[in-house]
Amino acid sequence: MSTENIEKFVSEFARSLAESSFVKMTLGHYKGDDPHLQKLLIRLIKTKKGTRLFFLYRQDTRDTAKNFDFTEGVRIVRDYLGADFFSGHLFTTENDFQLDVGKKGKARLNVAKPTFKTKPALEHDREKTLQIDPKSFYLKALGITTDSGEIRDKQQDKWRQINKFVETLGYLFDKSDLKDRKELNIFDMGSGKGYLTFAAYDYFVNARGIDAKITGVDTKKELVELCNDIAKASEFENLRFVNGTIGEYDVEKADVLIALHACNTATDDAIFKGIKANADLIVVAPCCHQEIRPQITPPEMLKNVLKHGIMLEREAESITDGLRALLLEKSGYSTKLFEFISTEHTPKNNMIVGTRSAKNIDDEELEKEIQSIKDFYGIKEQKLEKLINTTKIQLKTNSEK
Repeated sequence: MSTENIEKFVSEFARSLAESSFVKMTLGHYKGDDPHLQKLLIRLIKTKKGTRLFFLYRQDTRDTAKNFDFTEGVRIVRDYLGADFFSGHLFTTENDFQLDVGKKGKARLNVAKPTFKTKPALEHDREKTLQIDPKSFYLKALGITTDSGEIRDKQQDKWRQINKFVETLGYLFDKSDLKDRKELNIFDMGSGKGYLTFAAYDYFVNARGIDAKITGVDTKKELVELCNDIAKASEFENLRFVNGTIGEYDVEKADVLIALHACNTATDDAIFKGIKANADLIVVAPCCHQEIRPQITPPEMLKNVLKHGIMLEREAESITDGLRALLLEKSGYSTKLFEFISTEHTPKNNMIVGTRSAKNIDDEELEKEIQSIKDFYGIKEQKLEKLINTTKIQLKTNSEK
C-alpha cells in the first residue's frame, strides 16, 4: 500500500492541532470488523485535563464517545486509515483535506479552500439539533413545556426521551424499504398520554413532509379523549386516538407499528399485530417481564446465581426479549435489540426493532434454537410464540376446509 498521501493527511492533522487551526475531522468508508460502526467524527472539547480530542464512533443504533490527548489521537487516526477507514475529511481554518484510499491501496489527497474560517466553540455538551419544535402547541398541552415554550424542569427526561425516540425512528425509517415512501400508515399500540405519538406525527408530517396517518390505541378512555382534543386543537388532521386493547384492536395495512412500554405480554400482542399486518417496521420498547420469570427453573450451573431475585429478574428480561427477537426473525424480519436512551432518563430503555426482510429464513434452525433456550430454562410457554403458532394452525385448518 502506498502510504505517502496517508502520511501527508495525518501530518496536516497533527500540524493543525499544533497550530490551533484544527476544526473537525470525519473518517468514513469503514471496512473493519465492527458490523455496527459506520463512521468516526472527531472534534475538540475542553475538559478538566485541558483541550482534548473528542472521538464519536457513529453506529447504526447508538454512538460511543471517547476522549484522547493529541498525541494518542493522531496515532489512532494513523492506525485507522487504510486499515479500517478508507476515507478522511479534515477541516482546518487554512484548508480542507480530502483523503480517499482505493481498493489497491492507492491513496488520493485533495486540498481545497477552507469551509470554516473560524473554529467552533469547544463546549462538551453543545445542544443537539432538535427534531421537533419545543414551542409546538401539543407539547404545552401535554405539560412538557411552559406557555413560553421552555421545557419544564420535571419534564427534562421526558423531553430527551421524545427527541431520542424521534431521532431513532427517523434513522430506522431511512434504513428501511419505506425510505422513499410519501405516504405512511402508522399504529402506536398503548399510546398512553400520546407524547411519542404526537412527536412522531409532527416529525413525519411537518419535519419530513410525509403524508402520515397515525392511530394511537389505548385502554384509558379519558386519555384517548384528551389526546383527540389536543390533536384537533393542533390541527393534526390525520392523527387519531381510539379506545381499545392491543390484543383486540384490528390493525390493517400498517407500514410502521410502534409499542413503547406496553406492559408484560401486551408487548407480545403488539409485535404479533405488526407481524400479522405485514408491517415493514416494528418498533417496541418492552415494559415488565412477568410471564417468563415464574416459569424459569434455574439450570444446575446457574442455580446459585439465579437464586438471587434481582439476577433472576434480569435473566428473565434478557430471555424474554431475546426470544421475541428470534421469533421476529422466524417471521421474516431482520432484528436489532439495543438501549435507545440512557437509564438515567428512563429505566425502560431497551428497544426491539424488526425490519421486514427479503432474505430466506431457516425456520427449522431458528425453531431449534428457540426450543433449546426454552428447554434449558424450563420454559413451557411464551405469549408471542403461542400467538404465531395458533394463527398458523388456524390458517392450515381453514385451507383444508
